[in-house]
Amino acid sequence: MTMMQCEYRDHVITAEVMEHPGTPTPWAGGCRISNHQGQTTRRMALPVGHAFMAELEQAQRASIAHGKWLVDQCLDNGRQLFDKAA
Repeated sequence: MTMMQCEYRDHVITAEVMEHPGTPTPWAGGCRISNHQGQTTRRMALPVGHAFMAELEQAQRASIAHGKWLVDQCLDNGRQLFDKAA
């Protein structure tokens, strides 16, 4: 499986998709976000209603888009992205 990642607003977003074989929608989207100070988030899953997809690439792209949204929320709206202890 290839890893999809991008750099967005000084953060690296990596799609972290999990496979659940034997189901019609086996790909569960999620991402990890890192900054240049070395902080990395836990795996951030997509919202439940949109988390599972039939195709790997679709799940990866949705995971990256979700990561970009999370970075925007952090930088523009003050939402905490990283644990304070990190």
